[in-house]
Amino acid sequence: MHSPSIQVFVALVLAATSVVAAPAPAPTAAPSPWEIEEALKERAVEKRADKCTFSGAKGYSLASKSKASCSTIILDSLKVPAGKTLDLTKLPDNTDIIFEGETSFAYHEWEGPLFSVSGKGITVAGTSGATLNGNGPSYWDGKGGSGGVKKPKFFQAHDLTDSLIEQITILNPPVQVFSINKVKNLVVAYVTVDASAGDAKAKNTDAFDIGSSDGVTIKGAKVYNQDDCVAVNSGSNILFTGGLCSGGHGLSIGSVGGRKDNIVEKVSFTDSTVTKSVQGKYFQTIRVKARAGETGAIKSVIYSGITMSSISKYGVLIEQNYNGGDLHGTATSDLPITGLVLKNIKGSGAVASKGYNVVVTCGSSSSCSNWSWSGVAISGGKKYASCTNVPSITSCY
Repeated sequence: MHSPSIQVFVALVLAATSVVAAPAPAPTAAPSPWEIEEALKERAVEKRADKCTFSGAKGYSLASKSKASCSTIILDSLKVPAGKTLDLTKLPDNTDIIFEGETSFAYHEWEGPLFSVSGKGITVAGTSGATLNGNGPSYWDGKGGSGGVKKPKFFQAHDLTDSLIEQITILNPPVQVFSINKVKNLVVAYVTVDASAGDAKAKNTDAFDIGSSDGVTIKGAKVYNQDDCVAVNSGSNILFTGGLCSGGHGLSIGSVGGRKDNIVEKVSFTDSTVTKSVQGKYFQTIRVKARAGETGAIKSVIYSGITMSSISKYGVLIEQNYNGGDLHGTATSDLPITGLVLKNIKGSGAVASKGYNVVVTCGSSSSCSNWSWSGVAISGGKKYASCTNVPSITSCY
C-alpha cells in the first residue's frame, strides 16, 4: 500500500496529463516545484525497514541477490562489471532505490541495458552529486546504434506502476538512455541526461523513448544530447513539461507505424526550450513522424509554450512520408494526424537561413484534420517548396 505522500505526489503530477484529453489547447499547469519538493520530503523522512547499502565492485552482485529483502536499497559508488546489467527488476512493492556517488559501468560491446528496474510503487532517486556514468567516450565512434562497436542501452524502465524516478543524473550514455515501456502512472522529475562530451562522435543518444505506456509525466528534465530529447512512439496521457533540450533533435512524436502498438494519443509538450539543435542529419524543434504506408493514429497532441533557438534544419516538421529518413517519397493517409495543437511557439530568427521554418507533408486533406495553431512565430529559414495537403489553419513558410 502506498504511503500517503507518494500517492499525493503521483496524483498531483499525473493530474496534469489529463488535460490532453480535453479539446482546449492550453494544458492545465503541472504541479508547482514546491508541491513536488514537499511530497518528496515527506517521502524521504518515512521510516523504512530493511535498509541495505551496497558499494564498490562487490556491491553489484549483492544488490541483485538481496533486492527482495531490502525495502530501501542504497547504491554507493557501485562498480558494475563489464557486460552485466544492474538488475533491479521485479522488486517488492514500494521499494526505494537511492544512488550515491558515481555508479560506473565497465566497457563491453553488447546491447545492454546497463540498468533495469520494474515493480509497483518504486522510487529511484539520486542524492546530491550522484551520477550514473555510462563510459560513453569508450564507445562513441560516430555510428551510434547503426554500426561500429556494439553499444549498450542505458536505463530500462519497463513494467513500472505508480512509480517515481527523480533527481537522477546520467552522464556519457553510449547510446539511448531511458527506455520507458509498458508503464502505468510514472513520474520522472528533475532528471539530467548529459552527453555533451560526445558532440563530435556520439549518436542515437535519445534521452526518453516512450512506448505502450499510459500516464507518463516528465517534469523539469535537462537534456544535452545528439538525438531526440523525447520521442513518443506509442502510448497515451503523456506530458513533457518544463524541460530544456540542447544539442539534439527536439520534441518528437514517432516515428509511428510498423510496430505492434501504433497509437499515440493525448500527449502534451509544454513550457520547454529547445536550443542548439544542430547534431546529425535531422535537427529540429517539433517533429511529428508518421511512417509512409503504415497504419495507426496520432491523436490529440499539444505543443504549447515552446521556445526554440539555433535550429539548423526544421522549426516544425509534420510528415506522413517518413521511411527511416525525413520527407522521403509520397505521403500516405492510413496513419492520420488529428487534433494537433500548436500554441505560443516562439522562434523568431531561430532557424538557420538554409533551414525551413515550417514543413507539412500530408497524404490527404482528411488525414491531417482538426488542427489548431495559434501564436506560432518561427523565422530565419526559407519556405519548403514541396508541402502537400496542408490544413488551412497553417502554411509552409
